[in-house]
Amino acid sequence: MDLPPLRTVPLFGIGEDPGPSFTGLLARGDSAAVASWGQSELPGVSVATTVVALRHRDGVVMAGDRRATAGNFISHRTIEKVFPAGRYAAVAIAGAAGPSMEMVRLFQLQLEHYEKVEGRPLSLDGQANQLSQMVRANLASALQGLVVVPLFAGWDQGRRRGRLFQYDVTGGRYEEQDYAAAGSGSLHAGTVVKLGFRGDLEAAAAADLAISALFEAADEDAATGGPDLVRGIFPVVVNIDSDGYRRLEDSDVEGRFRSLLASLEAPDGPGAGGG
Repeated sequence: MDLPPLRTVPLFGIGEDPGPSFTGLLARGDSAAVASWGQSELPGVSVATTVVALRHRDGVVMAGDRRATAGNFISHRTIEKVFPAGRYAAVAIAGAAGPSMEMVRLFQLQLEHYEKVEGRPLSLDGQANQLSQMVRANLASALQGLVVVPLFAGWDQGRRRGRLFQYDVTGGRYEEQDYAAAGSGSLHAGTVVKLGFRGDLEAAAAADLAISALFEAADEDAATGGPDLVRGIFPVVVNIDSDGYRRLEDSDVEGRFRSLLASLEAPDGPGAGGG
């Protein structure tokens, strides 16, 4: 198998230093690499759905199902849609899976590059703005159908609280106070979170609410994957607080799903009553 040629980072003179921008570094060294970013036209594009994020008393919880679809086919059953962004933040993807994952990788590299150059991590607002610029850079591809609409959430060390941001395809950045959802099942997931949200939620209760939202979205939206007890596939659920990013173990998520299913099957559970 032929491997692509290796690219080396170019050297710059004092007056040519691109600064802490990783995309700026790429543009100065290899403009073709930046120009081709996000311009894939592969047939049968996989689409990732659904992701949710909500604040709780001590931070934020973010979760995403594991299914990706291509038309009416399930293209992947175990895709991951929630990724760390530094130590105190996470980004979740919805939309065309390939460009979304490439954007996340570039975003992670940008944060690492900034910290190495500046000697300190980029602020949460700065990270949110950087992601906004990347979404805007993908607008040409979005107009061709390769839409990328992420969610971004994290722990603001200055304000000492969790914050979350939603985006549109033009790169518009909107901070949400309580919760946000994206993807084909976002309407159903967002409704569940809206009905169950309280300002004093603890982290465990917020995780349960996010799991319930994805479960109900999967029940109504064919593109959203619910818990697969046979294959042992469960959503990715992460918590971000003053201790940083932490992904819940699959065994923990499975236990929460089984408790949810048990409550639905109980005589006095949410599904009782009939009609």
